[in-house]
Amino acid sequence: MQIQINTDHNIAGRETLTTQISGVVENALSRLSDHITRVEVHVTDESSHKSSPNDKRCVMEARLERHQPIAVTHHATTVDQAVDGAADKLARLIEHTVARQHDQQSHRTDSPSAQPALIE
Repeated sequence: MQIQINTDHNIAGRETLTTQISGVVENALSRLSDHITRVEVHVTDESSHKSSPNDKRCVMEARLERHQPIAVTHHATTVDQAVDGAADKLARLIEHTVARQHDQQSHRTDSPSAQPALIE
């Protein structure tokens, strides 16, 4: 699983933050990593230099095998809270998506033995 992290110019401590975010993402998605090819993380401070509640935003997009990309967004007061919230949401969404795919595959009825017989 590849992890790409992007921050805007209003987020301080890019190197340390990148390492921390990678750890959070790996921890939250480790049991699902077989299904994930890449995760993109975008962290922004929507109110720049002003401090306001829920002004930190984290968007996480996961690329799954044989699926369209899926994304979640979480707003919080701190970057850590925004990243944690987005990672939790993404893990739940991926679990749901993988389970739904598994259910669809187990209920398929298009096997060769299901072909109607010809009557002559």
